[in-house]
Amino acid sequence: MGSHLFTADRRRLLALAGASAAGLWLPGSARSQWRAAGDPFALGIASGSPRHDGVVLWTRLAADPAQPGGLRDPVAVRWELAHDEGFKRMVQSGTAMALPELGHAVHVELQGLEPDRWYFYRFQVGQASSAVGHTRTFPAPGAVASRLRLGYASCQHWEHGFYSAYRHMRAESLDAVMFLGDYIYEYGGSSKAVRKVPSAATVTMDDYRARYALYKSDPDLQAMHAACPWIFTWDDHEVQNDYAGLNQGTHGPEGVDFAARRAAAYQAYYEHMPLRANTLQKALQGVMQPGSELRLYDRVAFGNLAVLHTLDDRQYRDRQACTKAGAPGSSTVNPAQCASWGDPSRSLLGAVQERWLDQSLKAGGATWSVLAQQTVFGQRDFRPGEGQVLSNDGWDGYAPARSRLTQALQNHRVSNPVFLGGDVHANWVGHVKADYSRPDSAAVGVEFCGTSITSRGGSNDGAAAVLAENPHFVFTDRERRGYGVAEFTPRQLEVSLRAVDDVTRTDSGISALARFVVEQGQPKLHNA
Repeated sequence: MGSHLFTADRRRLLALAGASAAGLWLPGSARSQWRAAGDPFALGIASGSPRHDGVVLWTRLAADPAQPGGLRDPVAVRWELAHDEGFKRMVQSGTAMALPELGHAVHVELQGLEPDRWYFYRFQVGQASSAVGHTRTFPAPGAVASRLRLGYASCQHWEHGFYSAYRHMRAESLDAVMFLGDYIYEYGGSSKAVRKVPSAATVTMDDYRARYALYKSDPDLQAMHAACPWIFTWDDHEVQNDYAGLNQGTHGPEGVDFAARRAAAYQAYYEHMPLRANTLQKALQGVMQPGSELRLYDRVAFGNLAVLHTLDDRQYRDRQACTKAGAPGSSTVNPAQCASWGDPSRSLLGAVQERWLDQSLKAGGATWSVLAQQTVFGQRDFRPGEGQVLSNDGWDGYAPARSRLTQALQNHRVSNPVFLGGDVHANWVGHVKADYSRPDSAAVGVEFCGTSITSRGGSNDGAAAVLAENPHFVFTDRERRGYGVAEFTPRQLEVSLRAVDDVTRTDSGISALARFVVEQGQPKLHNA
């Protein structure tokens, strides 16, 4: 198969994905047994896209993870779901087809499960069995739910360190993990690399498959995937640094067909995540480019306690405004010198996703309204005193779009908005303002932008001055790597920022960096 996500035969690819997820066989499909040496489950297992009545189970067969494409025939894979770890009390079982057209990935979309229930699952090929995974369904929309423990993480550059953070995350007793982008990095050859990747950039389908296989070989990441369901969105490095919609980014080889590269990256992303087949099927609607959309933005309720919105601010965005010298990608900008900075037609989410989000926020349905997206939401002015210097890559570079969202929060009287983010390799905790041009405007929510799992950040030198310039933020830390845990109850939200001691050590310890409490009905951060 070529490097494009949707070739002239894209409808067959969509049909294959849907049939595989449902455990169906298409005319002409064939079953085959595992004929290669080695562990077929070397890339681990995972679950995700949880609902109140179902969840997606995932694995990808790999004869040699370093050489994707070694398998050529479809392979039948048995899956089992049980109430107990010994698989004595079976709930469902079946057979799914690992297809070469989809990299021998398996996506099993379970339906008809009991709400608010934990299950065990596993896969089998021939005599080989996978590790046992633990997953759950969410409480039904509107049902009483007393607690949600949600981990959030992003930015796990392989070369910059080990995934010891995930070893500690496993002890957090989480209901789910929100991964907020940069699952892989598309380039190699970082200075002072802790562990190596091939130096060549990922461009083709095989390149991206190999990079995901490398990342997924990490035992701590595998174990965390097996511990609970994950909910996913992406950022730029799943394709190319700082890309924007159909516009290429930076740090990539010259002369590459970016549309083809993006299409290959999108298919590889689907192949390696526990996503529903309709993320591909929505492509037929052609929101941006006919046949190439991978629909990630989504809404899921956790009973009457929380509604989780997952947003996509990469696929549909307009190009960054006023990047220096007209280059692709991002830079810092003085808005007073950028004529298009305040153009209300520019969007970070795209018009279709903006309308969808507005309607979802209007629908409400729970005590807490979570908006999980890729980056910092609040304004960060890096110039003390008069004038401004802002980044054009995140919400600061799309200020009218941000204002539309904060206005929607007010218009619909959205209950307890909480923004989660990533991207910037630093913790930023603050109040979401109704109008960032007016420092005295009301707080309409809170935000917790998390640090990276491994990706290098900056120094805390000058952090106090940046906080003074941006008083809607109450905390920042650029030096520590880790993750966050948000515990929602009907009465309050408590967020713990967790930081590993040394990201270059597989046995690193961990410590509490900071804790915050938000009382229901009061968008005000308190130190815990």
